[in-house]
Amino acid sequence: MGPGCVLLVEDDPSLRDAIEDLIRSIGLEVRPYGSVADFLEAVPPDAPSCLVADVRLPGQSGLDLQALVARWPQAPPIIFVTGHGDVMMSVRAMKAGAIEFLQKPFLDQDLLDAIQLGVERDRVQLDEFAAAAGYRERRESLTPRERQVMDLVAQGRMNKQIAHDMGLSEVTVKAHRGQVMRKMGARSLADLVRIADRLEAPREG
Repeated sequence: MGPGCVLLVEDDPSLRDAIEDLIRSIGLEVRPYGSVADFLEAVPPDAPSCLVADVRLPGQSGLDLQALVARWPQAPPIIFVTGHGDVMMSVRAMKAGAIEFLQKPFLDQDLLDAIQLGVERDRVQLDEFAAAAGYRERRESLTPRERQVMDLVAQGRMNKQIAHDMGLSEVTVKAHRGQVMRKMGARSLADLVRIADRLEAPREG
């Protein structure tokens, strides 16, 4: 993955240019847009990213944009900037997951700090998404019986209990569990349980 990308939605050309220059000064890519409509027509970056948006925009507002982006399989963290924000607007934005709500004029460093936090959060999110996809692919390589053993192990069942539940010998269960560990890339029983929990989490997309 690259250093990161900032998606900037700001209708004021002079402020948009100034924020763009500021972000580029720390080595991040910037993709500027003048409206929500322009932003929605663009292809999302294939890199860790965060979204910096004005609250008041022509047409759809920044809060409308936040609601739309929240439906994406991998929604980037969002930072709001505004010259007209009020307490209720800020509370609504933060409750919906915004990581910062900055009043204009804001300090450059405050915005940069929020952007660095947003990009790192998205980097973690992308890593987790890729790991989950890899686990699902590995799980497809398991036989139906191995999947059953994995599910029972994840439920905390002991080998003897699994053998009883499945009508198998304990030796056979141990062999299946070993195959499951190998195929899933689990280093320990605790690791296998963690992987199983990750697979049970709501799927992105």
